[in-house]
Amino acid sequence: MGPGLFSEIGKKAKDLLTKDYSYDQKFTVATYSDAGVALTSTAVKKAGLSTGDLAAQYKYKNTLIDVKVDTESNISTTLTFVDIMPSTKAIASLKFPNYNSGKVEVQYFHDHATFTTAVGLNQSPAVDLSGTIGTPSFAFGAEAGYDTSSGTFTKYNAGISVTNPDYNASIILADKGDTLSASYVHHLDLMKRSAGVAEIARRFSTNENTFTVGGSYAVDPLTVVKARLNNHGKLAALMQHEIKLKSFLTISGEFDTKALDKTPRFGLALALKP
Repeated sequence: MGPGLFSEIGKKAKDLLTKDYSYDQKFTVATYSDAGVALTSTAVKKAGLSTGDLAAQYKYKNTLIDVKVDTESNISTTLTFVDIMPSTKAIASLKFPNYNSGKVEVQYFHDHATFTTAVGLNQSPAVDLSGTIGTPSFAFGAEAGYDTSSGTFTKYNAGISVTNPDYNASIILADKGDTLSASYVHHLDLMKRSAGVAEIARRFSTNENTFTVGGSYAVDPLTVVKARLNNHGKLAALMQHEIKLKSFLTISGEFDTKALDKTPRFGLALALKP
């Protein structure tokens, strides 16, 4: 019931504008064993190259274990511990054979504040800190990253969000103060079947502005269509249909309205779950 994590500021607009858009061919199958293990196999074809991974997830009491193996024999393991201490969540991630990419993150949730700390598992770790204060309706937050090996800040960002049952607005200062973005999402009906979104971003170093508008509409309980258009002429749209419970077919495409001679991009994703 608190203000949420810093990463959630602006997330509703970002999801509406980018989530489920894909210009590859992606096929995902998930199965569940009697022992409570969820197995997910994913195959992706992109630019003529095929990749894939196999993931397993197992939950035991307050512990969630995720293991993923990709086609390059990289093994990623994530352990999530909930409520080891009151109102806390701990996440440990390791990747083999790249041991230096591991990190430990601790999240603390309060009715009026949230804090996260992430530390890399190597001799000169990177340290990330973030925090938000406020309520579920209004939140202000900031985050910073520090590289102990070079003694420099890798990032420092700040944001503010206002949330209402009908709308969500946010302003984020990112990229070490180089980018300022503002977004607004508005639900157009009480059932939240349709929504509109607008986002404007200003990059000071290049004096460039990007303005994007989009929306989503539930044609029926099983089908959703989305579209977006920015001031650079990039128009994208998708249709997602729920074939059966939690199984989705998504078709998406994008083309440049200012360069119609360019080949449009299309993507197809099929996710099957029992």
